[in-house]
Amino acid sequence: MADNNTHNNNNNIIKEGDRSPRIILHEPTGSTVEVLLNGAQVISWKNERREELLFMSSKAVWKPPKPVRGGIPICFPQFANFGTLEEHGFARNRLWELDDDPSPLSPANNQSTADLILKPTEEDLKTWPYRYELRLRVTVSAGKLTLIPRVRNVDTKAFSFTLALRNYFSVSDVSEVRVEGLETLDYFDNLLKKERYTEQADAITFDGEIDRVYLSTPTKIAIIDHEKKRTIVLRKEGMVDAVLWNPWDKKAKAISDLGDEDYKTMLCLDAAAVENPINLKPCEEWKGRQELSIVSSSYFSGQLDPQKVINGLR
Repeated sequence: MADNNTHNNNNNIIKEGDRSPRIILHEPTGSTVEVLLNGAQVISWKNERREELLFMSSKAVWKPPKPVRGGIPICFPQFANFGTLEEHGFARNRLWELDDDPSPLSPANNQSTADLILKPTEEDLKTWPYRYELRLRVTVSAGKLTLIPRVRNVDTKAFSFTLALRNYFSVSDVSEVRVEGLETLDYFDNLLKKERYTEQADAITFDGEIDRVYLSTPTKIAIIDHEKKRTIVLRKEGMVDAVLWNPWDKKAKAISDLGDEDYKTMLCLDAAAVENPINLKPCEEWKGRQELSIVSSSYFSGQLDPQKVINGLR
């Protein structure tokens, strides 16, 4: 194939000082996405009005290999402390490379897509003794950000993993937003020794620290932000769980790379595969997909009918 559809993103790589090199993606209506090669971490998603849709800590530390507090870090091969590895696994602490052969995904327009790949180092194999290829495709289009993670087992033995895309969303005020789509579901409460509970609220609102893994969630979940007159819609495939996290005031003060007041303007809603680890035999590949979109709710005089969002408002 001679055409350069998916290849040669190199002209988009920006290197600055000792920060991780990053790729900037543009799409024709004006929205942009920035991805670090360190951790394949999306650190910015701006809409056509140049409004930042992802949260970034006011005290973010830009020193690889540590992930940056904000954006969308990827947790692999372990989410949180659901396992024996370091918290959230090691993929977010590694330098990824551009993937020259993202098959079997169809080619995408170079202007709006980055394909990245991570393979284990010899050092990694000491802590997690499996050979894999972890790929991430990041695509921006008008009002939409799509992430496609894929894991291929290139070892001679089977392995299993948990995974999450940790989405730090920028919100006007976390105590004013609500999350729809998780009603009546079971969840593990990480603040209460991972005990299992059932969600009783009609819509989830926030008035204190929350750290929950909701189980067997629908493909579509919405964060309704009245003050910003917008709704963030998360659609996902292959990641049946969803994590809600906000550290609130006390915990925020204890997190060194998070500003004391930052918790007020952030909410993490993650697409995840946690409760049932994904098992891969040799040569098998797992593929997930997450699509983030923004629905402006100003047309409804500030009141967006949540059922329309959940049931497929375009």
